[in-house]
Amino acid sequence: MVSGRGSNMQAVIHACKNGKLKARPVVVISNNATAGALDIARKESIPAFHLSQNTHPDAGSLDRAISEIFQQHQVDLVILAGYMKKIGPVLLNTYKKRIINIHPSLLPKFGGRGMYGINVHAAVLAAGETVTGATVHLVEGEYDSGAILGQQQVAVLTGDTPESLAARVLAVEHALYVDVLQNIIDGKIYLP
Repeated sequence: MVSGRGSNMQAVIHACKNGKLKARPVVVISNNATAGALDIARKESIPAFHLSQNTHPDAGSLDRAISEIFQQHQVDLVILAGYMKKIGPVLLNTYKKRIINIHPSLLPKFGGRGMYGINVHAAVLAAGETVTGATVHLVEGEYDSGAILGQQQVAVLTGDTPESLAARVLAVEHALYVDVLQNIIDGKIYLP
């Protein structure tokens, strides 16, 4: 599930194609009809769908539609890759402990509502942190509250801007996500 350009999604697809990740992406859903990630998915011959409040004005209907598409495509694990909407209760229940997300900080620091993208990196710098990083976690009903599956640190450098810090954290996100996913596949990280 993606909302934007899909760089984390692209990293996962690339890892699947080159054999580093023993998985197969089967479907992409975006809440943004113009998301670059949808174009990437289609170029990779992965079915891609735009589902949002524009296509399903009722939140319950949208939640059910997303869950139904995942079930139709026999999805085992839902991967959020920059998906900027809260996950609904139907999807949370259908894929309980099977939805994961990556966050651009060392949770529990700098997580929660409003803490996404450049906002996270600006908050890290404003707090005077010397270390930040990325976290892969299970998705629960509240933002960034699920069990942590993996983390990797990134040093905050003198002179960092939110943008320079974001670029370094993003590079770590790409590798960390693939590593955590393969650890799930290998049974090194157990999901019920």
